[in-house]
Amino acid sequence: MLECVVNVSEGRRPEVVAALAAAAGDDLLDVHTDPDHNRSVLTLVGEEAPRAVARAAVERLDLGPHEGVHPRLGVMDVVPFVPLDGATMADARAARDRFAAWLAGELGVPSFAYGPAAPGTPERTLPEVRRQAFRDLGPDAGPPAPHPTAGAAAVGCRPVLVAWNVWLVEPDVALARRVAAAVRGPHLRALGLPVAGGAQVSMNLVSPDVVGPAEAWDRVATLAPVDRAELVGLVPGAVLARIDPARWGRLDLAEERTIDHRLAARRHRLTAPARRP
Repeated sequence: MLECVVNVSEGRRPEVVAALAAAAGDDLLDVHTDPDHNRSVLTLVGEEAPRAVARAAVERLDLGPHEGVHPRLGVMDVVPFVPLDGATMADARAARDRFAAWLAGELGVPSFAYGPAAPGTPERTLPEVRRQAFRDLGPDAGPPAPHPTAGAAAVGCRPVLVAWNVWLVEPDVALARRVAAAVRGPHLRALGLPVAGGAQVSMNLVSPDVVGPAEAWDRVATLAPVDRAELVGLVPGAVLARIDPARWGRLDLAEERTIDHRLAARRHRLTAPARRP
């Protein structure tokens, strides 16, 4: 099984986000929307739902007037495929390449590949794509220039990560950027951003079995007082199990917000007998 965690450049029009989510049908596990980032994260299963969401996003969204504190390449901004339940990184890489070819052929949107590479090929990270796209890096699929309204996409394969944010007590964005720079490392990517009149350290915990939400909170808290936390999307059950349940609430974690819980609920929905009227 493959998970696909689609990051879409829309977070301020609930009716549009609802239409994108509806396009995924039964393969939707979660939707997280942030109006300040002007971004929504849809956690999906398989390869068909990301294509349905991409078609809906390209039809409805225009990158030109888009505003938000989060960096973005396009309306279908980031599309990572993640192996779960016996799938391999090779399976995720193949799904990545199929999606990129489809996005170019069906919708005319260029894409940049990132993530663990095939043997003998250098790996490219998502931050490298953001820095180099259309500068000293051309698309891996699709036309050489951005789509006029949809821009481009970063299409990747990766292990499970946790997207997780904290707000500082002090609304000092310069401080948040210093903290982000200090905690950033091979297991944790971080940005300091102005969000809702406050200062946020926005993080991707790329090795959550090494640095999870509890460790990330503690690292930030040694540098600046932390007000609150936010989980973006879902967390692996194994990561949650490593954390003292007494800390779950403060870390914005819960059993029902695990990938495992949502997959079990999806299986139940798909296998439960239909109710008779």
